[in-house]
Amino acid sequence: MKYVDEFRNPVEARRLGEHLARRMALPELQSRRPVRIMEVCGGHTHTIFRYGLEALLPEGIELIHGPGCPVCVLPPERIDDCLTLAEQHDVILTTFGDAMRVPGSRGSLLQARARGADIRTVYSPLDALQVARDNPDRKVVFFALGFETTMPGTAITLQQAVEEGIANFYLFCHHVTIVPILKALLDDPFMQVDAFIGPGHVSMVIGMTPYTFIADQYRKPVVVAGFEPLDILQSIVMVLEQLREGRTEVENQYIRVVSRDGNRQALQAVADVFALRARSSWRGLGEIERSGVGLKPAYAAFDAERLLVAPSVRRAEPVDCRCSEVLKGQLHPRQCPLFGRACTPEHPRGALMVSSEGACAACHQYQGRG
Repeated sequence: MKYVDEFRNPVEARRLGEHLARRMALPELQSRRPVRIMEVCGGHTHTIFRYGLEALLPEGIELIHGPGCPVCVLPPERIDDCLTLAEQHDVILTTFGDAMRVPGSRGSLLQARARGADIRTVYSPLDALQVARDNPDRKVVFFALGFETTMPGTAITLQQAVEEGIANFYLFCHHVTIVPILKALLDDPFMQVDAFIGPGHVSMVIGMTPYTFIADQYRKPVVVAGFEPLDILQSIVMVLEQLREGRTEVENQYIRVVSRDGNRQALQAVADVFALRARSSWRGLGEIERSGVGLKPAYAAFDAERLLVAPSVRRAEPVDCRCSEVLKGQLHPRQCPLFGRACTPEHPRGALMVSSEGACAACHQYQGRG
């Protein structure tokens, strides 16, 4: 990529929109209408709403917004656990800014900070490690979350802490993995998706091979895409070509960043530090087997979960919150009765209204309540 404007060219975007319209007019695709394509990554969802890409798509193509925003799938009990940790007088809790406003059953981390808890926003786990260096008499906990995109940074930071002998640094781990959630969605009998736009950042780490089960077992195309408007439009063109030709393959639109085998150094760091949990909770989606990671026994001394007196129990979503249906692509954000009324970015009732990558927050920002 030489200039980012090359990937935001409105003339080229309209040309791709017209190409899609011609493709959808072909008999092979007319019989499949509507073609429902799920973009897995929250970054794609944000781009789609920000640039109004749905308005460029011809009738018969429907974009489904999937559970690819890591903040959006945080279960309330993990926020409650963070609150319990932060309320200990000798603890400094650190985390990313998006996690600060996710609602738990006792409020958000931002509200807890307003009540006096020492909770600090950081931009990377290395920032949290520096807080531990600067405060040797305090326990510094980094609330680590995200898909495989952020796992390597967390793993390398912990390795650095071990190398330096920083004993007051802890991880409270809620890293999750992309493949089990995709399998859970595909196994849902109410799930109606014809193809997937694969996540670009996750794929930069894990490569393309992990998605082959979608094409081989579930017979659905996957196209890994970049995050600019033309990236996403081109990936939809590639999806339609597969459907038109009767192919189900894993293809790479994001060739300037993603390779088939991923980043081997990053994967090695992740394998050194983390091990799969038996089960992990997802907001709105329940428990999914082997979908999250925890620290390996060799790093148990840095595990913040041992600082918890008793982990919080799983709590049900508010009865009027429709986040789970939006996460599964069964509901558009504007169809939620709370959207833009009782649930706004300033006062989120559901997690999808928190992060800019959440479907509800992106829809609210760029399309409003209408």
